[in-house]
Amino acid sequence: MKITKVYTRGGDKGQTSLVGGQRVSKASRRLEAYGTVDELSSHLGLLAAMLPEGDDQTMIIRIQNCLFNVCTNLATDQDQTPLYPSAHLPEGEIELVEKEVDAIMGLLPERQGFVLPGGTKEAAQAHVCRTVCRRAERCIVALSEEATVSPEVQQYVNRLSDYLFVLAKKLNFVAGKSEKIWQNVCR
Repeated sequence: MKITKVYTRGGDKGQTSLVGGQRVSKASRRLEAYGTVDELSSHLGLLAAMLPEGDDQTMIIRIQNCLFNVCTNLATDQDQTPLYPSAHLPEGEIELVEKEVDAIMGLLPERQGFVLPGGTKEAAQAHVCRTVCRRAERCIVALSEEATVSPEVQQYVNRLSDYLFVLAKKLNFVAGKSEKIWQNVCR
Protein backbone atom coordinates (compact mmCIF):
# COMPACT_ATOMS: atom_id res chain seq x y z
CA MET A 1 0.00 0.00 0.00
CA LYS A 2 1.50 3.30 -1.09
CA ILE A 3 1.12 6.20 1.34
CA THR A 4 0.53 9.39 -0.62
CA LYS A 5 -0.37 11.71 2.24
CA VAL A 6 0.58 11.45 5.91
CA TYR A 7 -1.78 14.06 7.32
CA THR A 8 -5.51 14.21 6.55
CA ARG A 9 -6.69 16.77 9.14
CA GLY A 10 -9.54 14.35 9.87
CA GLY A 11 -8.43 13.87 13.45
CA ASP A 12 -7.83 17.49 14.35
CA LYS A 13 -10.95 17.60 16.52
CA GLY A 14 -10.23 14.43 18.50
CA GLN A 15 -12.05 11.94 16.28
CA THR A 16 -10.69 9.19 14.04
CA SER A 17 -12.08 6.59 11.67
CA LEU A 18 -12.29 2.88 12.38
CA VAL A 19 -12.09 0.16 9.76
CA GLY A 20 -15.44 0.58 8.01
CA GLY A 21 -15.49 4.36 8.37
CA GLN A 22 -17.22 4.84 11.74
CA ARG A 23 -15.96 7.94 13.56
CA VAL A 24 -14.98 7.57 17.23
CA SER A 25 -13.22 9.60 19.89
CA LYS A 26 -9.48 9.22 20.07
CA ALA A 27 -10.03 8.74 23.82
CA SER A 28 -12.19 5.62 23.34
CA ARG A 29 -11.29 2.24 24.82
CA ARG A 30 -10.95 0.86 21.30
CA LEU A 31 -8.30 3.44 20.42
CA GLU A 32 -6.55 2.87 23.74
CA ALA A 33 -6.43 -0.87 23.00
CA TYR A 34 -5.01 -0.75 19.50
CA GLY A 35 -2.83 2.26 20.33
CA THR A 36 -1.22 0.27 23.13
CA VAL A 37 -0.68 -2.67 20.78
CA ASP A 38 0.99 -0.22 18.37
CA GLU A 39 3.17 1.03 21.23
CA LEU A 40 4.12 -2.59 21.97
CA SER A 41 5.11 -3.09 18.33
CA SER A 42 7.37 -0.03 18.53
CA HIS A 43 9.07 -1.37 21.65
CA LEU A 44 9.48 -4.71 19.90
CA GLY A 45 11.08 -2.88 16.98
CA LEU A 46 13.66 -1.45 19.37
CA LEU A 47 14.26 -4.92 20.80
CA ALA A 48 14.66 -6.39 17.30
CA ALA A 49 17.20 -3.66 16.46
CA MET A 50 19.21 -4.63 19.55
CA LEU A 51 19.28 -8.35 18.71
CA PRO A 52 21.70 -10.04 16.34
CA GLU A 53 20.24 -11.49 13.17
CA GLY A 54 18.82 -14.92 13.89
CA ASP A 55 15.91 -16.79 15.39
CA ASP A 56 15.03 -14.37 18.20
CA GLN A 57 15.04 -11.35 15.90
CA THR A 58 13.05 -13.25 13.27
CA MET A 59 10.45 -14.21 15.88
CA ILE A 60 10.14 -10.62 17.11
CA ILE A 61 9.58 -9.37 13.55
CA ARG A 62 6.99 -12.12 13.02
CA ILE A 63 5.21 -10.97 16.18
CA GLN A 64 5.24 -7.36 14.94
CA ASN A 65 3.54 -8.53 11.74
CA CYS A 66 0.91 -10.40 13.76
CA LEU A 67 0.32 -7.32 15.89
CA PHE A 68 -0.77 -5.50 12.72
CA ASN A 69 -3.48 -8.14 12.39
CA VAL A 70 -4.40 -7.59 16.05
CA CYS A 71 -4.63 -3.81 15.49
CA THR A 72 -6.86 -4.32 12.44
CA ASN A 73 -9.08 -6.58 14.52
CA LEU A 74 -9.30 -4.06 17.35
CA ALA A 75 -9.88 -1.17 14.93
CA THR A 76 -12.97 -2.94 13.56
CA ASP A 77 -16.32 -2.55 15.29
CA GLN A 78 -17.47 -6.10 14.57
CA ASP A 79 -21.07 -5.19 15.37
CA GLN A 80 -21.07 -2.84 12.36
CA THR A 81 -18.31 -4.06 10.03
CA PRO A 82 -17.25 -7.60 9.12
CA LEU A 83 -13.61 -8.42 9.82
CA TYR A 84 -11.23 -8.25 6.87
CA PRO A 85 -9.02 -11.32 6.38
CA SER A 86 -6.09 -9.19 7.58
CA ALA A 87 -7.82 -8.85 10.97
CA HIS A 88 -7.36 -12.56 11.71
CA LEU A 89 -4.19 -14.08 13.08
CA PRO A 90 -2.62 -16.70 10.83
CA GLU A 91 -3.63 -20.24 11.75
CA GLY A 92 -1.42 -21.74 14.46
CA GLU A 93 0.13 -18.47 15.64
CA ILE A 94 -0.85 -18.93 19.30
CA GLU A 95 0.52 -22.47 19.26
CA LEU A 96 3.77 -21.21 17.70
CA VAL A 97 4.25 -18.75 20.58
CA GLU A 98 3.54 -21.56 23.06
CA LYS A 99 6.16 -23.77 21.37
CA GLU A 100 8.68 -20.93 21.58
CA VAL A 101 7.96 -20.51 25.31
CA ASP A 102 8.37 -24.26 25.88
CA ALA A 103 11.61 -24.38 23.86
CA ILE A 104 13.11 -21.46 25.79
CA MET A 105 12.06 -22.94 29.13
CA GLY A 106 13.86 -26.14 28.13
CA LEU A 107 17.12 -24.19 27.77
CA LEU A 108 16.95 -22.35 31.08
CA PRO A 109 18.11 -23.57 34.48
CA GLU A 110 15.44 -23.92 37.14
CA ARG A 111 15.23 -20.72 39.21
CA GLN A 112 13.06 -19.81 42.12
CA GLY A 113 11.76 -16.38 43.03
CA PHE A 114 10.48 -13.26 41.34
CA VAL A 115 12.81 -11.78 38.75
CA LEU A 116 13.61 -8.07 38.80
CA PRO A 117 13.52 -6.66 35.26
CA GLY A 118 16.99 -5.90 33.98
CA GLY A 119 20.20 -7.63 33.10
CA THR A 120 21.45 -6.95 29.60
CA LYS A 121 20.04 -4.04 27.63
CA GLU A 122 18.26 -6.53 25.38
CA ALA A 123 16.71 -8.41 28.32
CA ALA A 124 15.68 -5.16 29.98
CA GLN A 125 13.99 -4.10 26.72
CA ALA A 126 12.22 -7.48 26.54
CA HIS A 127 10.87 -6.76 30.03
CA VAL A 128 9.65 -3.33 28.88
CA CYS A 129 7.90 -5.10 25.99
CA ARG A 130 6.38 -7.59 28.45
CA THR A 131 4.91 -4.85 30.63
CA VAL A 132 3.53 -2.91 27.67
CA CYS A 133 2.06 -6.20 26.44
CA ARG A 134 0.34 -6.71 29.80
CA ARG A 135 -1.09 -3.19 29.59
CA ALA A 136 -2.31 -3.91 26.05
CA GLU A 137 -3.99 -7.04 27.39
CA ARG A 138 -5.76 -5.04 30.10
CA CYS A 139 -6.97 -2.55 27.48
CA ILE A 140 -8.23 -5.38 25.27
CA VAL A 141 -10.08 -6.98 28.18
CA ALA A 142 -11.69 -3.62 29.03
CA LEU A 143 -12.76 -3.20 25.40
CA SER A 144 -14.15 -6.75 25.32
CA GLU A 145 -16.48 -5.83 28.20
CA GLU A 146 -18.29 -3.33 25.97
CA ALA A 147 -17.65 -4.54 22.41
CA THR A 148 -16.98 -7.71 20.44
CA VAL A 149 -13.31 -8.70 20.45
CA SER A 150 -12.15 -11.90 18.79
CA PRO A 151 -11.11 -14.40 21.49
CA GLU A 152 -7.86 -15.27 19.71
CA VAL A 153 -6.72 -11.65 20.10
CA GLN A 154 -6.86 -11.88 23.90
CA GLN A 155 -5.26 -15.33 23.85
CA TYR A 156 -2.43 -14.23 21.58
CA VAL A 157 -1.57 -11.15 23.63
CA ASN A 158 -1.70 -13.19 26.85
CA ARG A 159 0.72 -15.80 25.43
CA LEU A 160 2.90 -13.05 24.03
CA SER A 161 3.62 -11.59 27.47
CA ASP A 162 4.70 -15.06 28.64
CA TYR A 163 7.01 -15.34 25.63
CA LEU A 164 8.56 -11.94 26.34
CA PHE A 165 9.20 -12.94 29.97
CA VAL A 166 11.05 -16.12 29.03
CA LEU A 167 12.85 -14.35 26.17
CA ALA A 168 14.25 -11.84 28.69
CA LYS A 169 15.42 -14.74 30.85
CA LYS A 170 17.01 -16.41 27.81
CA LEU A 171 18.80 -13.24 26.72
CA ASN A 172 20.34 -12.88 30.16
CA PHE A 173 21.25 -16.57 30.32
CA VAL A 174 22.92 -16.60 26.89
CA ALA A 175 24.89 -13.46 27.82
CA GLY A 176 26.00 -15.06 31.10
CA LYS A 177 24.26 -12.31 33.05
CA SER A 178 22.79 -13.36 36.39
CA GLU A 179 19.23 -12.29 37.02
CA LYS A 180 18.44 -10.33 40.10
CA ILE A 181 15.89 -12.07 42.29
CA TRP A 182 13.51 -9.98 44.40
CA GLN A 183 14.39 -9.79 48.05
CA ASN A 184 12.09 -8.11 50.55
CA VAL A 185 14.56 -5.42 51.69
CA CYS A 186 11.87 -2.75 52.20
CA ARG A 187 10.73 -3.96 55.61
